[in-house]
Formats: sequence, structure tokens, C-alpha cells
Amino acid sequence: MEQIELEAARREVNRKKVRFLRREGITPANMYGHGLESVALQLDTKKLKQILARAGKTDLISLKVSESDAPVMVLVREVQKHPVNNDVLHVDFYQVKMTEKIKAEVPLVLVGEAPALKKKNISLLHLIDTLHIEALPDHLPHNLQVDISHLEETEQSIFVKDIPLSSDITLLTDPEQLVVKIVETRVQIEVPEVPEAAVEEEAVAEQAEEGAEAAAEETKPASTKDKAAPEK
Repeated sequence: MEQIELEAARREVNRKKVRFLRREGITPANMYGHGLESVALQLDTKKLKQILARAGKTDLISLKVSESDAPVMVLVREVQKHPVNNDVLHVDFYQVKMTEKIKAEVPLVLVGEAPALKKKNISLLHLIDTLHIEALPDHLPHNLQVDISHLEETEQSIFVKDIPLSSDITLLTDPEQLVVKIVETRVQIEVPEVPEAAVEEEAVAEQAEEGAEAAAEETKPASTKDKAAPEK
């Protein structure tokens, strides 16, 4: 795999003043690691976006920090984005030690075409998008493929334990966790809408019936118990 390289500079601007950096096409960042102090950095926004789209959160990045002797290997730990325009606001890099295993969430990618989906009223239930694993930094996969091309019938499933993993990877997700399943789609019966005029007519009819019942109660002959006793 081709090595991903990125350059950064140490950042002196902090807190609210970083907005001026963003206006100049610079993104603030921090780099930290196990037993290491956090380092404030700044990067060219355009180049950073290209790297983020390429690396994801499991590909190693060779980060060259200005005034440092040698590049360090990092992973993208967190990316903060603007809630409206989706611009990158801040990035956290995690400096790894190549001899120490780390935990990571690896994306699952569905490949192939399930023959069952060609049938009427059949759909694919997709339950999880990532696997939690542990491995040495250079053994982390970019993603894990889930082949669904053998799913031919309803109720067929793929579990975490069915996904092939390298011997260098330790699975942390429950092996019995369901990943995908072929299910029958419930057919929804549409109830035709009753025209508003018909609803009004029905309400008027109900009121008329209630009025008629009330009138009938008033004109109903008194029961024997209610009749006045005969005069002696």
C-alpha cells in the first residue's frame, strides 16, 4: 500500500482566534498519543481534505511536523465539521507506536448482489456498519468486505463470525452479532381517503340520528312503574 504523507506546522493560535486561520485556508488540529503530550498543529485545508477522503480512520498517515527531525505515524481519530456547510473545523490525530496494538472501528462494505433481492417484496436488513477490532497499526484494514452474493432465500443471514479476518486481527465485536439478513417486506395497505364533503355529511347524519333518538326518548310512553297510581 502506498504511504500517505501529510505536512503540518506547530500552531501558536488557540481558542477563538483559530477562526482567522480557517479564513486563510488553514485547519487547526491536535496530535496526541499514549504517554505523549498534546501538540497543537495547523494544516493546509485543501490538502487535509484530500487526505481525509483517502485515509479514513484506519490508514496510517506519515505526518511531517515542521522543525521535527522525522515524520511520525498517526491515525485520524476525530474530525469536527460545521453542522451547516460540512466544512472541516478541527482534526485530532493519534500518534501510534508501531509495536503496540490499538483498537479501531473498521467500516464494513457490502459487495456483490444478493439474488434474493430480485424477488418481489424482499429487502436486505443491514444492522451494523463497522467491526471493533484490535491489531498492530500497520495491520489495520482500510475496510472489511461482506459478500452478499450467496443470499438467495428469505431469512438467510450473515453474522460477524462469517466475515473472514486475518490472523493478525483480534475481533472485539460479538461474533454472534447479526450483520445483514434477507427479510420479507410487509405490504402496507393504503386506506382510501374519505372526501371532506362525505365526512361532513356523515357528521350531519350522526347529529340527525342523535337528535331523532333524543326526540324518541322524550315521546316514549311512560313505563308502568312510572305511571301515576289509580285514584282510590
